[in-house]
Amino acid sequence: MKYPTASLRFFGQNARKHGLLLLSSLLFAGLAHAEAPMNVDDAGTLDQGGMKVEGAWRKDDKQRGPELVFGYSPIENLELELSTAQDRDRSATPATRLKATGFGIKWVPIQNETGWSFGFKFDVGQTRVNERETPQQFTEREIALNALASFRHSGDHVLHLNLGSKRVKALGERNTLSTWGIGYELPLTQQLKLTAEVFGEEKTRPDKAIGLRYEIFDGFKVSGAVGRGNDRNFGQIGFAWEF
Repeated sequence: MKYPTASLRFFGQNARKHGLLLLSSLLFAGLAHAEAPMNVDDAGTLDQGGMKVEGAWRKDDKQRGPELVFGYSPIENLELELSTAQDRDRSATPATRLKATGFGIKWVPIQNETGWSFGFKFDVGQTRVNERETPQQFTEREIALNALASFRHSGDHVLHLNLGSKRVKALGERNTLSTWGIGYELPLTQQLKLTAEVFGEEKTRPDKAIGLRYEIFDGFKVSGAVGRGNDRNFGQIGFAWEF
């Protein structure tokens, strides 16, 4: 799901390329979007004809920036997403700039108010990297497919499971990695939920995060989360409006 950021100043050209690849993969990871503040996605979609707007400010080690997501459900059990994000990585001077766009399709044919729900999420996107120290520019492209499962207990306790794979192409190199995630939502009050998750991908150690989501009024929520993994801290604050 996420890579650690890397300092690019102390490596040779080959290692620099790998570092840039890690940075752009990190930015696109935010675009494979789950309901904020979680990274582990849920097996659920908007109601048919429903729409959503989500925004967040994210920080991951030296990398930080905003993202915006638009969603729409044209038919039952299907959700379409468009997303964009901009990040700056301050591990090098001057800072590396990254701009990402993404498109996602979520299909969840089995949805239940209690018990198990199952579906799939397909994401495709690209990240434009401007490494200003060199200067070097390139575009990374990524596709990802995830199997989604959610189990809803009585009282809005929800368990989320993700298992998938992603393929990244940049600087003439291709990498395919397995991804996974486990998340849990625990209601504290009628409006407030605690979120906890562990997620990761092949060749990295797990990331762990904990957050809060508060519904101000029907369909409008604010949230925040902090996490730790792979020798760095990360976090986000944001909002989500479904209508």
